[in-house]
Order: sequence, then C-alpha cells, then structure tokens
Amino acid sequence: MAGAAHCSLQAKRLLLDPKFEGYKLSLEPLACYQLGLDAAVAEVKLRDDQYTLDHMHAFGMYNYLHLDSWYQDNVYYVDQFGRVMNLSVTLDTALQKPREVFRLPTDLTAYDNRLCASIHFSSSTWVTLSDGTGRLYLIKSGKRGNSASEKWEIVFNEELGSPFIIAHSVSFVKSDKHSVAVLLLRVEKDELDTKGSGFHITLEWVTIAEISEEGDHRYDIFKRRVLQGKSVPHYAAIEPSGDGLMIVSYKPFKFMQDEDDKLEENDNAEATNERKDPLYYWQQTEDDVTITVHIPRDITKDDIKVRFSPDNMCVTLKDQPPLMEGKLYSSVDHESCTWIIRENKSLEISLIKKNEGPRWPELIVGDTRGEFIMDSSQCSEITESLMHLTSEVMNPNPEKENPPCNAQELEECDAFLEDSASLCRFDGDTLKVTHVINLGSNQYLFSVVVDPREMPCFCLRHDVDALLWQPHSDQPENMWEHIATFNALGYVQASKQDKKFMACAPDYSYAALCECLRRVFIYRQPTPLSTVLYNRKEGRQVGQVAKQLVATLEASDPILGFQATNERLFVLTTKTLFLIKVNSGN
Repeated sequence: MAGAAHCSLQAKRLLLDPKFEGYKLSLEPLACYQLGLDAAVAEVKLRDDQYTLDHMHAFGMYNYLHLDSWYQDNVYYVDQFGRVMNLSVTLDTALQKPREVFRLPTDLTAYDNRLCASIHFSSSTWVTLSDGTGRLYLIKSGKRGNSASEKWEIVFNEELGSPFIIAHSVSFVKSDKHSVAVLLLRVEKDELDTKGSGFHITLEWVTIAEISEEGDHRYDIFKRRVLQGKSVPHYAAIEPSGDGLMIVSYKPFKFMQDEDDKLEENDNAEATNERKDPLYYWQQTEDDVTITVHIPRDITKDDIKVRFSPDNMCVTLKDQPPLMEGKLYSSVDHESCTWIIRENKSLEISLIKKNEGPRWPELIVGDTRGEFIMDSSQCSEITESLMHLTSEVMNPNPEKENPPCNAQELEECDAFLEDSASLCRFDGDTLKVTHVINLGSNQYLFSVVVDPREMPCFCLRHDVDALLWQPHSDQPENMWEHIATFNALGYVQASKQDKKFMACAPDYSYAALCECLRRVFIYRQPTPLSTVLYNRKEGRQVGQVAKQLVATLEASDPILGFQATNERLFVLTTKTLFLIKVNSGN
C-alpha cells in the first residue's frame, strides 16, 4: 500500500451524546403481519467441504431478503422453483401475496455445487442476478414495485466460472455509453495455502458495456479484474461512477495482475531488496542515544556536517542531500551532543536526552530507515516485566503482586482479531490503493443504503456507540462523512450472542437486530416526552427518552432475511414473510 494516503474517520461532535442514559424498555404493542409463502425460500445449506469461517460469513449468514432501495417498501427473494418473488407494500392492512416477476431459466435442483441465488438492484431500471451456479444475468427491468407490470428482459447472460454471489453493482453512463459494473464474491480452494484455512477469497470486478454496431445492439463484457484476499470482506462496493472500489476487511486485498505487471513488480521488489539494509543503527539508555552510520571510505571529517538543535538533527555528507534529517522523538541537550569518526569508518553520534528515563520508540519521527538495537540487559528487563503474563503457574497472591491475565474475564465486546480491520479505496485505472484507514477497534456492524444514488453507508462501533458513515467518492477531502449516531448500540449489540442480522432505517429513526430464531430488537432514537419525567437520582427533568422494543415472531423456522425501511421491518423465514410496523407514515 505504498503511496496510499493514510486517512482517519472524523466523527462530528454534534452528532454524539455523551449524556445518553440508555434505552428504556417499552411495552407498546407493535403491529406484526405475516404472509405465508407459496413455495419455500431457495435456501442453500453449507456443504461438508464448506467448513471455514469464511464460508459461514459469506454463505451461511447470507441475507436471502433483498431490499430495492429505488422503490419504497419493496423486497424480493428467490424461491425453490427459481422464481424471483416481489412484495410491494403500500397499505399494511391490505397486503397481497408475493408475486412472481422473473423466473430463472436454469433448473437449480440439477446442480450439486451451487450457491444461493443473489440479486442486486443496480439502478431504478437495471438488475443483476446470479443463479448460484456461476452464471450472471443482466436484466432490464423497467420500473419496478407497486404492482408494476413491465417484463424483466435478459440483455446479457454468461457463464463466468465457478459459483459466486453478487456483492454489489452499479449502473452508469460514460461517453454516452451505458455500463453496469458488478462485484462477484467467491471463496476458492487455495492449493498453495498449507498453513491457513486452505481457501482464499476473490472479488471479481466485471464491467458489462453497451455495444452498438451497425445492425447490432447488445451488451458484452468490457473488462474483468480480480482482487484476492484471505478474509471475506465486511463491505465491498463500487463507486457510482465505476471509477473505484471500497473494501472493509480484516485482511488486505490486492489485484491479481497480468504476467507483464508481475515481472515489473518482481523487478521493483528486487530493487527494494537491494536497498533494504538499514541506513543507521541506534541504541539508547535512560540518559542518552547512540547512533552509528556507515560512511564511504573516501569521506573525511571535513566532509561531514552534523547540526543539532533541541528538537531536530541533520547529517550531511559533502554537498549531497541530507543523509539524516528531521524532528527527534523527544528533546535533547543540543549543546552536549557530540559526534566522532571511528576506526572502522563509521560515524558515531551521541545525543543527550533532556528528559531522562522514558524510552524512545523511534529516533526521528516518521523515519523507518534505521534499526534499533537492544542490549541484553534491556531484553532481560522487558522479559521480567512481562513474566507474570506468560507464567504457567497462577499468581498465588494477586493482591500483592501483579495479577495474572485471565482471558475468561474478557467480554465479547473486548474480543480482538489477529489483524486489525482496514478500509481501502482502490483506483479502477491504476488498480492501486489510493486511501487507507486503519479501523483498529472500530468494529464493523452493518451496511445500509440511505440514498441509492450514493454508495452504501457502513456502520462502525466507536467506543459504546455505533456511527454511520456515508462514502463520498467524488469528494477526496471528505471521502467518509459521519451522518448519524445510534447511541450505545455498539455496546448493546455485543451482549446479543445469538444475533444474526443488523439493520437501520434509511432516515436513521431506529436501528434493529434479529436473532437466529424469533426475536427482533428495535432501538429507537431519543424522542421528546409528552409528559414531565424526572431523574430520581439527580432530581433533574428528563427531556427525551430512547426506547427499546422487542418483537417475538410466531415462527419455528430460522430467520433467513432481514431488511429495514423507514416505516417497516421485513423478516423472512423459510416459509413466512413477516412485516413489523415500526413507524407510522408522515
């Protein structure tokens, strides 16, 4: 990721509430409607050879219910007969049965190694569809929803290799030519991976473009690019213009390049290896820092210039650019700093620390060309200070001595993974990372489409809260905007051990999560009270309250799909579609 801009997410303080007191359980009834399905959902269970955590994340926890964000309160699913079924809601008390809008041409039951069928709504009139066998369909749907009767027309369908699911797609026009970019996700066997899971994840970025020639108007593949990584991405989306890609994942992705690019990359790698020896070595004690720099044999004392200041140093050889220059990690007594040339033609520089004691983690801020050398006494000291954490014998007297580390005291919300998650933006032309954010402990929670013309938003945990971020690919200076906060949701969701899906309303009025079976939890934003309420502990008036609601579904089948709109929650089980009325319309 050399050359990528390292960015950070800037939360808006006005959207944070440090005085949030928690959710009050509300017993107000929620209107819940249910529709029996004519045929069961086309659920595909994991096979014996799909045993890794990545298979579970990608396919075992797949959301079989698809929300069409271009049209209000429209959801879709695929049933076991390969029919794409739609439910369009205008009035809860006059619900109609889901209706068939399209039927897959292939007989899904004839394939043993298929994945679940997947749908993505690229625009208000275009749909991408996978049958789970490795075939991609581009469909011109016309206007959808609200009993629209336009026939879905296949304009492109092609076998693209091993089975995949559609992660995202966008429709755009460039130079008067219409294109659809689709992101396909696969978990593939990796014969070279002998120490890990034995699988890797690929994201294939396919661009299908309109081709108009004399007497021939069709759609065909214009470009195919493949990224590879070692963990299923939490979030992967193509920019609305089709110029870039954003990925949130625990392990990094990179583009698989052509042979010519690989040769060039190997040449660059060899050149990097040739100059990988440290420019200088440094050691430190509580009082001083010693730096050793190897210099050419023809350099004399008169050719060397070393300048010291309280916070900076600069080393120059002859009339060349500075060999070492920059801000020191901490202040030094610059008048006491010295340098000499040793017999082995090395330059030795001694810095006297202004503040004795604290160890410096680096010499010159941001300079990685040096190597720190630790002496044996320092190694022993550090080992001894950490011994109580690694001892095989439990500490018999934790009151007096350092208490042992007990992993059982950790809660789920304290869990951490080997690799910290990162958010990366890839450029579609150079195939290189242009922006990267280390998410650290900001756990990914879910994604939601707030505006279908923009990229999907993603929700991250920040301390106890959950913050919603809107990517703006056309604003390099403000590429990720904090647009909403769900107070304490980060902490609350960590206590739900059986949670399966999370979602929120596009207008941020509530967030919701469901368990694997039956129960749905709804967390409303704080709203003003119509009556006077006082905090008994502090004796002050409470102006607004955030409510938690719980709905229990009358179903014994596991929940397979979960989607939220401004007014309703849609919950899909194998044979039933539930609607929970959360907010009344304006």
